[in-house]
Amino acid sequence: MNTTGALETSAAQSRSAELEKLILKEPGQFRVLTGDRPTGRLHLGHYFGTLHNRVRLQDLGVETFVLIADYQVLTDRDVAENLTEHVEELILDYLAIGIDPERSTIFAHSAVPALNQLLLPFMSLVSVAELNRNPTVKDEIAHSRQAAVSGLMFTYPVHQAADILFCKAGLVPVGQDQLPHLEITRTIARRFNDRYGKHTSVFPQPEALLSAAPLLLGTDGTKMSKSRNNAIALSIDADETARLIRGAKTDAERRITYDPAARPEVSSLVLLSALCEDSDPHTVAEEVGVGGGGALKRRVTESVNEYLAPIRARRQAYARDRRLIREVLRAGNERANAIADATLKEVRAVMNADY
Repeated sequence: MNTTGALETSAAQSRSAELEKLILKEPGQFRVLTGDRPTGRLHLGHYFGTLHNRVRLQDLGVETFVLIADYQVLTDRDVAENLTEHVEELILDYLAIGIDPERSTIFAHSAVPALNQLLLPFMSLVSVAELNRNPTVKDEIAHSRQAAVSGLMFTYPVHQAADILFCKAGLVPVGQDQLPHLEITRTIARRFNDRYGKHTSVFPQPEALLSAAPLLLGTDGTKMSKSRNNAIALSIDADETARLIRGAKTDAERRITYDPAARPEVSSLVLLSALCEDSDPHTVAEEVGVGGGGALKRRVTESVNEYLAPIRARRQAYARDRRLIREVLRAGNERANAIADATLKEVRAVMNADY
């Protein structure tokens, strides 16, 4: 990370800490937008990285919007395979972990036409050069599955801006790697207000709520990812969880220590157990002691399965009523559409296009 990037991240971390204090004081003053692409099953990396925090914010009283970014599946895929199944599985995971559709709005990107109409005026507010130098887009393009990168990939940050700004979300929980995307959203909001807002601000400039979530590695020692087949999905059973953890990469040293820099694979397993037990990873490592990788994996398996047991039970219960899944999405889409329609009407008015 260059000096400028380090300073920007440090400033974002400081502001995020301030925002957390403000949320605790007046949670009802905030609106959060977060979400996922329906490309496969959610896993423990998602859970401890973002999902757990969504439930925390919801339970504090923050107005929460959870986006199922189905159109964005096409950014790095030629086709959106098994889309209906993936969307329904996402909703099951959301309900199982505690996202409450009475308090959080779960909706699909494709079901909100007014949201997508914001894309055109927003595109006019950013230059090709600004999109081209976005580091997150560069990384996505480098890892794209497509033979040729589509225009949708190139405009990905502007799609995200529409997702955030249609409901005028003031907070967006992100990792440090997503800060450039959010900065484009802030730029679009600022430029729209300057160009069209005159004496009023149509859009807020959303702020980053930086995640303090630790990085969990997959069973192969690389980043846990749906596409790498190295993840422990929330929806699998206890036996499959045990099988996957038994195959996780460790090292030959018998004494278990928590040292993420020197022993990343072992430390990730230690951390996973600590997260599930609400314990300190150094304590977990000391308790496993000289048991080696086998003892560590048994500890992790027990911790994960015990932690996920109530989530899995709720998921199975919800899965027995598939109509509930569709009803949750219908209600969420309805609310998102009402907000998006109002926002688009306001946008048209300030652009003198309300006819």
